[in-house]
Amino acid sequence: MLKVALLCSDKNHPAYKALVHWKALNEQRYEIELLTSVDEISNKGTLLFLVSCSEIVKKCHRDYFEHTLVLHASDLPKDRGWSPHIWAIVNGKNTLTLSLLEAEDKVDTGAIWKKVDITLDGSELYDEINQKLFDAELQLITWACENVYTIVPTPQDESATNYLRKRTPADSEIDINKPLVEQFNQLRVCDPERFPAYFYKNGCKYKIKIEKY
Repeated sequence: MLKVALLCSDKNHPAYKALVHWKALNEQRYEIELLTSVDEISNKGTLLFLVSCSEIVKKCHRDYFEHTLVLHASDLPKDRGWSPHIWAIVNGKNTLTLSLLEAEDKVDTGAIWKKVDITLDGSELYDEINQKLFDAELQLITWACENVYTIVPTPQDESATNYLRKRTPADSEIDINKPLVEQFNQLRVCDPERFPAYFYKNGCKYKIKIEKY
């Protein structure tokens, strides 16, 4: 039986719940471990998937597995770095690319196993965007498990590389002196729990709650 490990750094991250669901659906097909830290890696296996993993997974950890794979929401090598799908939406894009690649010591540089496109209609809010992303990630994980021994990875073209900075709470600030329509994409990608949209008025800070009807 194929031995698979899934590493997500935060049990409170919405990606973790998606991985719990995938594990429940596939534990009759594969031997699956769900981990939250590289320190939990102790068994050898075939595939280790890094999903919303904030740790550096060194070669000594990757050597436990035949392949260590990263799920990165960008059309690599473009947009290496932090939260590429969020930045893409802020910049007005409605098609996101999800890349499945080999993990290496240098972040986001490994050979590509597969890319898929995720289409948005422009109305999705934060949770809906995440759900579409997680659905695509789980499909890629399933695909990799089913095709692990026939994949021919494609090296990245290093000439087309750029890097994104990590988002901060300040990126959730809305300017009430500008039209809301100009800031709608920024508003809908703000994490309503961890980094909610907000604005300042008369010396007070106000949290913005957005719902779709």
